[in-house]
Amino acid sequence: MHRVENVRAVLFDIDGTLLTTGGAGAAAWRLAFRDVIGIDAAIEDFTEDGITDPDVCRETFQGVTGRAPTHAEIAALLPAYVKHLYVTVRESEGYRVMPGVAGLLGRLTDDGVLLGVTTGNVEAAAHVKLARARLNHFFMFGGYGSDSPDRGELTRDAIVRAGRVLGTALSREQVLVVGDTPHDVEAAREADAGSVAVATGHFDRAALVASGADHVLATLRSGFPV
Repeated sequence: MHRVENVRAVLFDIDGTLLTTGGAGAAAWRLAFRDVIGIDAAIEDFTEDGITDPDVCRETFQGVTGRAPTHAEIAALLPAYVKHLYVTVRESEGYRVMPGVAGLLGRLTDDGVLLGVTTGNVEAAAHVKLARARLNHFFMFGGYGSDSPDRGELTRDAIVRAGRVLGTALSREQVLVVGDTPHDVEAAREADAGSVAVATGHFDRAALVASGADHVLATLRSGFPV
């Protein structure tokens, strides 16, 4: 695999890319729906990997009630989810950091590459998930599901923020977006950034190659193109 020169910022997806919560997110959503509308809702019955938390909220609500949520219901469900997430992440026996993550983040930081996140999580949930593994300190900016329901748009937002941190706008050649789903690859393309797909989530290498990723890795343990 050829190496990419002049990369100034790398944006990482969280779930399936940096870590897995071992089902803590789904458990927190179930408890949130129980609190707010009195129904135990299983998000996996109504959503797919790679969509944003607000869309998870809306699609699951529609699935269990047969109607769209009101603005007030969304405003109640999201903080209830984050409140429960603190506990479900802490208690999850399946929580783990993906292979090679800690070493790669440390190396990139030592090499002077600015790191951020681009994720469908709302900002508060993203940092709850990262905190258990003490990964928050690596990430100085981000694009979140609370910024936009569109992964391409929130990734563009993150790249703009990276430029503000560095004091200069970044070109396509200076940014890589790392994720584990075709949604992440598409978001990178829409944001005019390079893409690295890693097969540590629910999509295998063949599916990620077919998505058009610039680089496809089995894990982040080796072969990262920076």
